[in-house]
Amino acid sequence: MALKNKFGITDPAELARTEEKISKKKAVELFEYGILDKLEPGKFSALAEIHKYLFGEIYDFAGIVRDVNIAKGNFRFAPVMYLKAALIHIDEMPQSTYDEIIEKYVEMNAAHPFREGNGRSTRIWLDVILKKELGQVIDWSPVDKNDYLLAMERSPIKDVEIKHLLKKALTDKINDREIYMKGIDTSYYYEGYTIFKAEELE
Repeated sequence: MALKNKFGITDPAELARTEEKISKKKAVELFEYGILDKLEPGKFSALAEIHKYLFGEIYDFAGIVRDVNIAKGNFRFAPVMYLKAALIHIDEMPQSTYDEIIEKYVEMNAAHPFREGNGRSTRIWLDVILKKELGQVIDWSPVDKNDYLLAMERSPIKDVEIKHLLKKALTDKINDREIYMKGIDTSYYYEGYTIFKAEELE
């Protein structure tokens, strides 16, 4: 079933195509118009702005913290009742070294603050932090999709894999639009969220 959207699209495949087309166009604008350079790196407010810009033409919930509990596969993201506290904690996490930045990225992924579009928004958010703090970004071209997804699944327990995987993909080509756009490639995110009730957490 397709998420409620501003176009009234009810077919999930059609919605996915529309979402990809619009979000990629908006991602180019974020880059070309210098909008990303005006955000505060590492803050949830910056992520919310990115998400709102990417998905605002499609969803009413763009940039708004979700009010449902979600999971993908066997992985359950932060419960709604703890989400606000988790985001405050992430805001306060240090980000001066590569390891600290990836640890912050892992925590934001575990939080998954939005109903949809978390992966694409958070990868751009990650690049904003890396660019400011280290003068580098991730070149997603050589990052294997399955290796990435498995590493991200395991990252809340053990983040060594994701740190190693992404460190190999660092580049100083921070103004290369093609490299930037690889970060919102839809092949790098999980398919299908599951909504569950709070009592199912127990």
